Formats: sequence, structure tokens, C-alpha cells
Amino acid sequence: MTSSGPAADVLVRRHFDTLLAARGYRADSAQQAAIDHLGQWLSAFLGARPGWWRRRAAGVYLHGGVGRGKSLVLDAVFAAAPLAEKRRVHFHAFLLELQQRLGACAGQTDPLARVAGEIAGQTRLLCFDEFHVHDIGDAMLLGRVLKLLVAAGVGLLCTSNYPPAGLCPNPLYRERFQPTIALLERRFDVLQLDGGQDYRQDSPQLWGSLYWPLPEQDAWLGDRLGLSAAARRNVTIQLNRHPLRLRGHEGARAWLDFSELFRRPRSSADYLWLCGEFRELAIGGVPRLAGEGLDVQQRFLNFIDIAYDSGIQLLLGCAVNLDELCRHDMHGDFSRAHSRLQQLQALPLTAVGSFLEAPDAADSRYHHAHLHPDRHRFHGRAQWPGQPRADQRHGPLCHHLGLAGPGDQGDDRAPAA
Repeated sequence: MTSSGPAADVLVRRHFDTLLAARGYRADSAQQAAIDHLGQWLSAFLGARPGWWRRRAAGVYLHGGVGRGKSLVLDAVFAAAPLAEKRRVHFHAFLLELQQRLGACAGQTDPLARVAGEIAGQTRLLCFDEFHVHDIGDAMLLGRVLKLLVAAGVGLLCTSNYPPAGLCPNPLYRERFQPTIALLERRFDVLQLDGGQDYRQDSPQLWGSLYWPLPEQDAWLGDRLGLSAAARRNVTIQLNRHPLRLRGHEGARAWLDFSELFRRPRSSADYLWLCGEFRELAIGGVPRLAGEGLDVQQRFLNFIDIAYDSGIQLLLGCAVNLDELCRHDMHGDFSRAHSRLQQLQALPLTAVGSFLEAPDAADSRYHHAHLHPDRHRFHGRAQWPGQPRADQRHGPLCHHLGLAGPGDQGDDRAPAA
């Protein structure tokens, strides 16, 4: 239901100006053009008669380089939209929600159509942040969901680092995803927000710290996290039917190793649960990522996307500095990860006797100007020691498409090279 008041395009402009002023930014010409276009589309969407989507753009697909303000633009449009039936959701959280809904419809005829119908019945405007596709299971599912939502008249706003033609680049799968690319190019207004600076480079918003060089098994990071003598150490839990070892946890803080999180089969559902269960995460033993397999790299990238969007505080103990960790000659998603990780406070370590010392003697865990707002909270399930096992299914969505599932070959698949 819409509310009376100023036109949607005016509201969008006001909200965008407010968001920029709060951050001390000024919009460049590309951002101004994008916000104006989105405001005009929203006004047309809200004022349209039934059946309008068959003649007008079903949504807007906004793409561009990292740190260009795409999410900020989306935030402004979402906040300004004068209707209650609206949602803003991140890519990974949306996939997990689809999977959970599909599980609830198991055994029914065409469960995906039922789920899409439920979403359409609850949502008039869906703002979909960080649209990217690397495996065929996600690609096929998203393609069909988008088609069903467009047919139902749901307004869709998407942001991405890739133009539609750059989605799902793996030549083994691309032909099967081509109809979805065609849908985006035919039914959406495709806008490019590029050609400017990475605003995250100058952002005062920090969401944690990155320490280097730190040996893989060093206990210093757990101390830096602030775990006390009462913290539980070396606890193994069952997370989505796979064991997960925590080096330590206490209250809303947990400390884990890179190998445990990324060199073993893990799904985005696992990372969503961790970022929902804990407000501070410390991950030690982060190596030079260029030496890792593509599956390990993609898990790490998925985790950074989820952690950044969830608003947690992150401490990383790395073997090398950020530029060596995420080199610019690696595949495209690393530019997004680099942009986000540069908003961690970079603290090179020096050895003093048998101790490590950060540059600032004070506790840098709380030297953060702002934490990211807690916008999305999607939880998976974990079985803590002593708890009964829960009936759950949070594996990859390709199970519902008749492809390999989590019980077959692990919880994730390697990205395209």
C-alpha cells in the first residue's frame, strides 16, 4: 500500500542527498543520473495500472565498478519508496531463503512456482543487492525465479559489479543462462554506474582490523579478540551437518582458522549463520590467496560479502598485507573483496621479544568510527555440543533442480576460472 505525499522521484532524491551528506560526500554526474532514473522508474511503477509491466521496464539493473555507490543508491531508493510491501535483500541471503522455502514445499507440484507466488504476494518491490552468478545451480534457479517474479509484476531493482552479459561467464554453463541474460537486457533498464573513484578508499567507516604478518597457529589473535580465561576453547559444533571447529568463543565473539572455514566444504548458509550468531569474528591463518584453489578462493569471497553486509566486526590474521592477499590480477570478484577489506584497519605487526605488537598500544578493537548497519539477519542452524541434532537442509539450491546436492559432493562448487 502506497502513502500520500511527495512524488517518489522527489523522495528518492531527498533520501540520497541525506545519505551523501551524512557521509560527507558529493554525488558525481553518474550517480546523479542513476538516482534520477531510478526515481523516475519508481514513480512510474507506483502510478501504473495493472498490466503495466508488459509495456514498461520491469525493473532496473544497476552495474559498475567496486565502491561506486551502487548500494548507497539502492538504499536511497528503498528508503524513499512509499509502500510497505518492499524488501531489500542480499544475494546470498536470498538464495538461502529460497532454499528454505523450497524445502517447506517439498513434494508439491512445481515448488519453485509456489515460492515465487508467495514472494510476489508479499512483496511489490524487491531490491536485490550484489547480483552475481558463478555456478549453474544458482544460475538456473535465479533465472527461473526472476522470470516468475517479472511475470507477477514485482518491481525488481538489482545492483551488480557485472553487466548482464558478464554474468555466469563459465563457457560450460553460459548457454543455459543465456535466456536470463536476455530477460535482463530486454525487460530491465540497464544502467552503468562507473568511471569514477572507489569511495570506500576514503570512507571513515571501519568494520574491523587486518593484522600481518601473523603465523597460522599463533594464539595472539584470540587474545586480541578479547577472549577471557573463561572462554570455551577448541569446541567442535555441527553446522549444517558438517563439523566446525572453533578455536575459541565467548558470548558474541568467536575465533576460527582459515583452513577450517575455507579449505573444507562450506556453504554460504554456514557463513550466514556465523554472522548472525556472533557479532565479532576473528579468523587466523589467512594465506596468500593466489596460492589457493578456486573453490577455496570463492568460499572466502562469499564470506567477505556476507560478513560485510551483516554488520559484524571482523579481525583477520594474515600472512601478507592486503595488496598481496587480494592481488588485482586475480579474477574479478577479488576487486570487490579488496575494496571491502580496505575498510579494515590495516595494522602491520612487529615482534618484540617473544610477543607481537601492533602499532598502537591501545586496544584497536574499538578504534572504529562506525560499524555497518545491521540490515539483514538470516540464520542457518548449528548443533552445539550436547544439543539434539536438528532436522535441517541448508545445502546448495541445485538439489531442487535435480543436480548434485550437499549430501553428494559437499556444500559448494568451484567458480568459473
